[in-house]
Amino acid sequence: MEVRARAPGKIILAGEHAVVHGSTAVAAAIDLYTYVSLRFPTPADNEDALKLHLKDLGLEFSWPVGKIKEVLPELGGNVTSTPPSCSLEMMKAIASLVEEQNVPEANIGLASGISAFLWLYTSVHGNKPATAVVTSELPLGSGLGSSAALCVALSAALLALSDSVKLDFSDQGWQVFGDSELEIVNKWAFEGEKIIHGKPSGIDNTVSTYGNLIKFKSGELTLLKTNMPLKMLVTNTKVGRNTKALVASVSERTLRHSSAMTSVFNAVDSISNELAAIIQSPVSDDLAITEKEEKLEELIEMNQGLLQCMGVSHASIETVIRTTLKYKLSTKLTGAGGGGCVLTLLPSLLSGTVVDKVIAELESCGFQCLIAGIGGRGVEISFGSSS
Repeated sequence: MEVRARAPGKIILAGEHAVVHGSTAVAAAIDLYTYVSLRFPTPADNEDALKLHLKDLGLEFSWPVGKIKEVLPELGGNVTSTPPSCSLEMMKAIASLVEEQNVPEANIGLASGISAFLWLYTSVHGNKPATAVVTSELPLGSGLGSSAALCVALSAALLALSDSVKLDFSDQGWQVFGDSELEIVNKWAFEGEKIIHGKPSGIDNTVSTYGNLIKFKSGELTLLKTNMPLKMLVTNTKVGRNTKALVASVSERTLRHSSAMTSVFNAVDSISNELAAIIQSPVSDDLAITEKEEKLEELIEMNQGLLQCMGVSHASIETVIRTTLKYKLSTKLTGAGGGGCVLTLLPSLLSGTVVDKVIAELESCGFQCLIAGIGGRGVEISFGSSS
């Protein structure tokens, strides 16, 4: 039996950093996915290992099921709607299984993701042999939610082959879970995210599970529906950043200039709410779309100006902004800043030739460009033979 799951990445459209200080932020799913295929061998295959194949990186890992049984004896087969958290001793046991695999030094950041895979798999399916293959359209560690997309796709695939969810195995196309199942997938994925990030907000996995848009403020998440087609150019500056350090620097600036920064955060809150309202309002015709896009462009520029006030921009981000400005396009950083990814709104009437020129110019600076539709579907699943 084989199952495939795919889960989308995410961008933050407005409100990053300010959300830590009580402002509203808006996140959206993008139509770039992480895929997980999971296959249980037949008795004739005579396999007795759990295998993980990270196809894009050309890496394969394998654990004999006997070894898993020995290191994690009490796991498996206990799928509840409220998953347990991974305990500290469990973390240590799983880390020992990962260390044996000799993850290449260049990919050492993957160790936490491999740990999350082992924990999720063994929690749901114990020490059954299986092969999991992961591919992704999302660049790793660039703020597009690649780790959450992995945890969501993995949780969906694992749960689809457990007895805890009811799905139509005869349907060959992509299908969606019901609401109660999505909630379970989201909870399991969040536990996986905790293994990778320690204290994640839960925003990334929620956007990846449900798709569309999410508004969040002070820990409260609201699912929104987008009513207009939005396209973004996502530019990966390939500049690594330290999210914790950037968040801390904004907090320090807030202590030094508390009333000025309070005004900045209040302004960001207004921008997030206005942006969400525009995207949710119904569209009647092309003119209405163009008018809305013009408003969104102004909000994007204002949000970027406020992120500069917070001190989280970066020379690479400014290069993208200057380049897109030549073509009268509006750009802002997304996520932590200090590098990472940058968003540029691509208006619906913008010609393809202009888009090609912008991409060529940005790629000549050494950046990676991706075009993404905003507010798409969440996690989906399909059964049958792999293509």
